[in-house]
Amino acid sequence: MSYSPFSQIKRHSPRVTVIGAGKVGSTLAQRIAEKNLADVVLLDVVEGMPRGLALDLMEARGIELHNRRIIGTTDYADTSDSDIVVITAGFPRKPGMTRDDLLLTNAKIVMEAANKSMSYSPDAIYIVVTNPLDVMTYLAWQATGLPRDRIMGMAGVLDSARFETFIAMELGVCSLDVKAMVLGSHGDLMVPLPRYATVNGIPITELLDAATIERLVQRTRNGGAEIVELMQTGSAFYTPASSTCVMVESILLNQSRLLPVAAYLQGEYGLNDIFTGVPCRLGSSGIEEIMELKLTDAEIDALHTCAHEVRKNITRAQEIFAAVSR
Repeated sequence: MSYSPFSQIKRHSPRVTVIGAGKVGSTLAQRIAEKNLADVVLLDVVEGMPRGLALDLMEARGIELHNRRIIGTTDYADTSDSDIVVITAGFPRKPGMTRDDLLLTNAKIVMEAANKSMSYSPDAIYIVVTNPLDVMTYLAWQATGLPRDRIMGMAGVLDSARFETFIAMELGVCSLDVKAMVLGSHGDLMVPLPRYATVNGIPITELLDAATIERLVQRTRNGGAEIVELMQTGSAFYTPASSTCVMVESILLNQSRLLPVAAYLQGEYGLNDIFTGVPCRLGSSGIEEIMELKLTDAEIDALHTCAHEVRKNITRAQEIFAAVSR
């Protein structure tokens, strides 16, 4: 039996496992620890790397004024009894790639991570961050058999944050006053909702003309690709990590925040057997409620178009896995 330094300590604190110690995963571990939300297990397949990152984060505890434990490991046994498991493992986009280009590369990684972590944390709530987000969340759900309230994908919080940022930049107002909602898949077909975007309660439809709003909507849909093209050697990680941390915080602190997340739908919005971004209340039991907004016919059509594309990629992945296993 391998030695697990974490398992030798009687726990009184919540534990969050982050699978994947790349830039999103390691930044998320930092956010969780420095916000004093939970102890963190940072797991990666690269020997030594997660341990080094964890030690670096541990050495900053006195400066950052918290005493959370952070462990880096390659052993899933160290993740046992986690309250939340976040899967960020997988390959990031490169310039010219779409999120869907990562489908086959990342599917096996996510499904393996979900299965292995489930054997040590069967009661955990799972958050999938790996792209293509909606498909990866579906495959992880299918692989684990988790109830739909305990597995979700992080996307809408990130996309909404981008929409809010672009609105604030356009109007020259404080970002804290801007609230927006983006539904649908985490991709080029996502559905920003200008009718539900406000600046200190004022709808942006009263502050910006239709052409400007459409430009901001398109920039939001292209938000990830814009960063990939600028960076050339990587993709966004600060805001994805912060967005995931908001979800972790709402669950651990039972805040019941209303956040757009990729949830499994069973009739909501006229959709079935699909994960896509919709507003949900997140609390200690995971997804406590899926809220159905009154959408226009055009918005419903856009949401269904997203779902159709996600379903095509799910089918594509399943067909390839079936062929390989024959």
